[in-house]
Amino acid sequence: MTYTLRDATFSDLENITEIYRDSVENGVATYELTPPNLEEMTRRFEALKEQGYPFIVADDGRGALFGYAYAGAYRTRPAYRWTVEDSIYLPQSARGRGIGKALLGLLVARCEALGFRQMVAIIGGPEPASVALHASLGFEHIGTMHATGYKFGRWLDTAIMQIALGTGQDTHPDPDAYPGTLFGP
Repeated sequence: MTYTLRDATFSDLENITEIYRDSVENGVATYELTPPNLEEMTRRFEALKEQGYPFIVADDGRGALFGYAYAGAYRTRPAYRWTVEDSIYLPQSARGRGIGKALLGLLVARCEALGFRQMVAIIGGPEPASVALHASLGFEHIGTMHATGYKFGRWLDTAIMQIALGTGQDTHPDPDAYPGTLFGP
């Protein structure tokens, strides 16, 4: 399976919307119950891109996507600005082929280069493939929130995983690095 990792563009949003629709309707990785339409997904994409967060896709070179991944604010209060939360979605046909690992690996590298110090994964279900993917890249399981979601007629737990980026907590963050500018001084 040949693919290229690249920054997502507006022309990818129909494919992204479809991949996410399938995840909402058939999976527990997301706790959304109604798939957002293209207009809503465009709004979400624009909000992330306006703030400079990375959003990447695995492009098959023929107009389809094998998945996408992005980072966004973990929380919006200024003290959290050094921490991002990742999201990654693949269509069923692309799972188990190493594409998720490539996408998440690049996302981690991009966030580290931007100056972020921690990345967290909030994993619904907790979806076993997502837990394994994150663990394969060095994320540590730091907690489980029990019965936090209710989907498909059952209660679902939520796993929390985390990885340090760069020097993590060992040094003070650089206020001139990208995350330092997110909320001003």
